[in-house]
Amino acid sequence: MESLTNIELLVLDVDGVLTDGRIILDSDGREMKQFNTQDGAGIKYFQRAGKHIAIITGRESPVVERRAAELGVKIVIQGAKDKLPAYESVLAELDLTDEQTAVMGDDLPDLPMLLRCGFPIAPANAVEEVRRAAALITENPGGEGAVRQAVEYILKHTGQWDSILERYYHESHE
Repeated sequence: MESLTNIELLVLDVDGVLTDGRIILDSDGREMKQFNTQDGAGIKYFQRAGKHIAIITGRESPVVERRAAELGVKIVIQGAKDKLPAYESVLAELDLTDEQTAVMGDDLPDLPMLLRCGFPIAPANAVEEVRRAAALITENPGGEGAVRQAVEYILKHTGQWDSILERYYHESHE
């Protein structure tokens, strides 16, 4: 668990991680994505613990920008066909190292980041090569609470989860 104590950044893919991987297009060609509210809450808890979230995705979608804005995620890189340079630019921007970074990805384009970071994570629906590279495979698939599980795992193993819970227990006793 020593690799978790230094984690300051969680990098997330979108399709297959924050969503179930399906891309829905309406008859006018508008794209729709479905996000899980528990994943959103997990992102907020991670930020509340003083940590950073970044999104790096190979596709481009206004829906991703909107969801990131709702969650206060400031670092969003879309259209990253080669994700490693985007990953490196995020680390440089935040002045962090690979060892301080967890990455959650589900498919082959995520592998270069997963192989470099300090704590690689795969959702249950990840392809075999990604699952083999992962230090943690969530029980839930992408788009169904996998990000929340990863966040809780990190915060629990670094002793930060109790401070997140304290707020809710405190509110119930007022």
